Amino acid sequence: MRYELFIAIRQIRARKFQTLLSVGAIALAVMVLTVSQALMVGFTGELYNTTVNKLPHVSVSPQEGEDYIYLYRTIIEETSKIEGVTAVSPFLTGKASFRFKTNSRNAELKGVIPLQENEISSIESDMVEGDFRELELSRNTVVIGSKLADKLEVSLGDSVDVSFPNSNPLSLRVVGIFHTGSPLDESFTYTSLDTAQEFYNVPDVINGISVRLDNFNRDREVAAEIKKTGYKAKGWTETNPAILRTIALESTSNNVVLGLIVVIASFGVVSTLNLSVIGATSQIGMLRAMGATVSSIRTIFILQSGILGMLGALVGTLTGIAISLAIGQYELPAASSELYGGITTIPIIVRAGDILVIIIAVFLLNLIAGIYPAQQAAKLDPVKAISSK
Repeated sequence: MRYELFIAIRQIRARKFQTLLSVGAIALAVMVLTVSQALMVGFTGELYNTTVNKLPHVSVSPQEGEDYIYLYRTIIEETSKIEGVTAVSPFLTGKASFRFKTNSRNAELKGVIPLQENEISSIESDMVEGDFRELELSRNTVVIGSKLADKLEVSLGDSVDVSFPNSNPLSLRVVGIFHTGSPLDESFTYTSLDTAQEFYNVPDVINGISVRLDNFNRDREVAAEIKKTGYKAKGWTETNPAILRTIALESTSNNVVLGLIVVIASFGVVSTLNLSVIGATSQIGMLRAMGATVSSIRTIFILQSGILGMLGALVGTLTGIAISLAIGQYELPAASSELYGGITTIPIIVRAGDILVIIIAVFLLNLIAGIYPAQQAAKLDPVKAISSK
């Protein structure tokens, strides 16, 4: 062991109270940073799961000046061949008025091919009653959102009257009820593509295609590829920019606040080292008189700073991980779960990469913070330092 490291450790052990305060301040900051990062990553992941993973990654719409896509089987075939495309689902959607007994509500009616639509939106996982694939097996059937079902006061098996100007009124039997925990539950319904084409009196056409990718970050690239066919296409980042803005704002504000916390904690190390320099002035003078170089004195105090930073980072991350895992097991009350879109527990994701980055960043920051007091110690005149005893 180099004597600089030996002396640095000895100084840290000799000043136990100051060491505990410094390590505690850093550990507290790192703990907050770790828990906050786990929460942010968890909520971001949950946001993606409840929005991006439920949305088409790319949406294809009719050519300029057209209301419908006529030769849609050709564009579906071409789109399916694009690298990264995992699912393609044609649909015909429009407004409709639903009536059951004396209750009526307006909602969107989306005609789909059930198997293909489920590959896009995973709607089957949101079914609370009935079977989504029943749309494929029975004519004149509909699947509706839970809140819309409550407002219409319909149950599984009931038939609702569906109408709209310039459409063919139909009576559709409710074969399923879904619950997503989003506004779609009171404004969205599904039927088969054939039924929708009959209702809107537009046989063998669609007005949109939903596309799912193996990597949702390639949405604009794939949209640009589809545009070459002459149809309009937009990625989810274009159609839902609010999601990206929300994530960016939360991430930026979170990082700024937490960065300030770590910087403040690092100043605690600087204060401790300055006090250490003042308290060890005579020892520094003796070391210089014994042949210790200016570089060695500087190294001793920088090592102290690095050790304190590493200890604080390790204690803080371990404590933060434990608290994060405990928070992740907390079950939200039923009312809060409904308010936050069906989330039953606080979403927590602890990533090894994040922990490693936090430890390294805090260690380096404290190492840098120790440069000033180390430089002050190195500047001390040996004769004056010894005489100050």
